[in-house]
Amino acid sequence: MHNLRKRHDAAFKAKAALEAAKGEKTIAQLSSEFGIHANQIRQWRKQLLEELPRLFSDRRRKQEKDDEELRSELYQQIGQLKVELD
Repeated sequence: MHNLRKRHDAAFKAKAALEAAKGEKTIAQLSSEFGIHANQIRQWRKQLLEELPRLFSDRRRKQEKDDEELRSELYQQIGQLKVELD
């Protein structure tokens, strides 16, 4: 028998983490409700709480802009190299 790992989509993870962050139900209740291990819910909640402050940060927008500029420059270089090879 193969023991396959379940892969949960981002919406499912967000929903479970948000419910855990609300604190209306215990982790054990959420674990049985969502059908996942309590430690997994704790990890997703921790990740959610760590990432939330960055969501509204100007630094995040600047990083995304810098990444896009770098990506654009690299694509331009790839194009130039293709032309040179031809």
